Amino acid sequence: MKVKSILVSQPKPETEKSPYFDLAEKYKLKIDFRPFIHVEGIGAQEFRANTRATFHGHTAVILTSRNAVDHFFRLAEEMRFNVPDSMKYFCISEATAYYLQKYVVYRKRKIFHGKQTFGDLMEIVKKHSKEKFLLPCSDLIKEEIPKQLDDAKINYTQAVCYRTVCSDLSDLKDIKYDMLVFFSPSGIASLYKNFPDFAQDSTRIAAFGPTTQAAAKEHKLDINVSAPTPSAPSMTMAIEEYIKQVNKK
Repeated sequence: MKVKSILVSQPKPETEKSPYFDLAEKYKLKIDFRPFIHVEGIGAQEFRANTRATFHGHTAVILTSRNAVDHFFRLAEEMRFNVPDSMKYFCISEATAYYLQKYVVYRKRKIFHGKQTFGDLMEIVKKHSKEKFLLPCSDLIKEEIPKQLDDAKINYTQAVCYRTVCSDLSDLKDIKYDMLVFFSPSGIASLYKNFPDFAQDSTRIAAFGPTTQAAAKEHKLDINVSAPTPSAPSMTMAIEEYIKQVNKK
């Protein structure tokens, strides 16, 4: 069966230059975007009650996303913690580093960033191993992050500042798509929380990354599109490979 409609379980791209839009135009596809999960901040009272972490006494912050940036500064304000000007910021990417301008005077702070992966950032963190790091994160932090910090014997405190929760998708109940695209186990969990009786039938499933693919298999979903692969490092490239095969007839 040809693929004519795709639902991507992420927010709609902010730029018109997204490869999803190129894909839609090239193959005459209907591509919709809908976050299956969203982030909710943890309040100061809950933070104090449920964690031993404190913002005090740290000399550096590791920021792995814009969410981490937002919720670190939000909680700091709620707890009346004055972030010192001497605080060093270690960001997973240049984009995340520039996002700090929302909260600090960028040129007056010591800000470091990796290329895109946490492994890249770790190479910089290791060079500043004498710092005491704070790691603001979600309740669903990727296992590789604390593992890499532990393996490198970095002095850090993990602070859960926000949680990932399932979005309400009830309005999609009677809407069918030829393909659903997932990027995290949480997205798969949200699908079944909203639709416990979901049956795959002819719906194609695209899954990015080994943990997402494992979650899909746990629910006995057939994965039609996997990424990344050597020939398709991005999800859009993997989808295009599949489209070329099934839509050519």
